[in-house]
Amino acid sequence: MNSTAMFYRLARPFLFQADAETAHNMSLTALKMLPIPSMGTQEAALQQSFAGLRFANPVGLAPGYDKNAEVPVEIMRLGFGFTEVGTLTPLPQAGNPKPRLFRLVEDAAVINRMGFNNEGQAAAIARLQNIPDTALAGPLGINIGANKDSADRIADYVIGVRNMEPLADYLTVNISSPNTPGLRALQDKAALDDLLAQVMAARSRATPVFLKVAPDLQPADIDDIVHVAMARGVAALIVSNTTISRPDLQSKHAGETGGLSGAPLRDLAQQRLIDFRTASGGKLGLIGVGGIASAEDAYARIRAGASLVQIYSALVYHGPGLALNINRQLLKLLQRDGFANISDAVGADA
Repeated sequence: MNSTAMFYRLARPFLFQADAETAHNMSLTALKMLPIPSMGTQEAALQQSFAGLRFANPVGLAPGYDKNAEVPVEIMRLGFGFTEVGTLTPLPQAGNPKPRLFRLVEDAAVINRMGFNNEGQAAAIARLQNIPDTALAGPLGINIGANKDSADRIADYVIGVRNMEPLADYLTVNISSPNTPGLRALQDKAALDDLLAQVMAARSRATPVFLKVAPDLQPADIDDIVHVAMARGVAALIVSNTTISRPDLQSKHAGETGGLSGAPLRDLAQQRLIDFRTASGGKLGLIGVGGIASAEDAYARIRAGASLVQIYSALVYHGPGLALNINRQLLKLLQRDGFANISDAVGADA
C-alpha cells in the first residue's frame, strides 16, 4: 500500500465525521500539502491515442472534484491518465444553499445539488497559467458551463471556449447537470445544434470538444444528440452525468434533491453508453462515466465502446489509490482476454 492510500485509510473515519462538502475541501487541502510521489503507470498496453491526444492510461478524474483547477498536477500523480477541472462558468457563483452534498454510505452513492459553484474562469486561468507544461503527465480537460442567471447561456459557453481554450487539451461542454434550472433543455435538437455551431466557431485552433450528456434520456433524444454532435464535429460524448432518477436506495439521504452518482448509477450509465454506441454506429468517440468503482466496471464500459473512463464518487469510498488499482487490474483483464492494447478492447461487446 502506498503512503497516500495509507493516509486515506487512517483519515477516512475523521473525514466521514464531517459533512460531505467539508470533507471534500479537507481532501483538497491535503493534496496541496502532502508530498505525493508519482503513481503513474507507463504500461504500453494501457496507452492509446484518442481525439488526437495521447493518454498513458484510460482512467481519468471526472469534473466536480477539482472545480477551480487547484490540484491538477497532484491529481495526475495519483495514477490518473487525465484530469478534467470545472465546471467553470464565466463569472464566479456561489452555487446552491448548503447543505448540498450528501454521502449515501449504505448505497455507496452521492447526491449533489452544488449548482456550478466555482470561483469563475479568471481565477482558474490564473492558476493554470502558472503550471509548467511538463508538470502534467496527461491531458487536461476543462469543463465549461453557463452562469445560472445568465441572460444568454449559449453566449456563456462561447465565452468559456475563448477564455479556457488556450489552457485546455480538450474542452467539455456541460449541458447535462440537473442542478442549474433549464440547463438540460440545451440537449434538445435545435438548441444543441445552435450551441455546438457557436462553440465550434469560437475555437481558435482544433481543440477537441467533448459533450457531456445526461443518463435520463429517451431513445429519440439519443438519436438527435448523436446526429447533431457528429454533424458539428464533436470529438466525443461523455456518458453520463448524474441522474435525477431514484432506484431503490437505503440511505437516510435518499430523498434529497439533486443528481445521484455512485454505485446506483452504474447500470443506467452502462446502458446509456451502449445506446449511444448503437446510435452512432461506433463512429463517435465515447467516454464512460457513472458508477465505476473497479477495474471490472471500467472494463465493461470499455468493452461496450468507451475509449476512456472517468471516476469520482467511488473515490469517496475507496480513496485516492483507486485509479492506480483499476489500471493494475485492467492489465490483467486485457491479458486474460488476449488484447495487446486497451484500444483493442474498445467496443469488443458492441
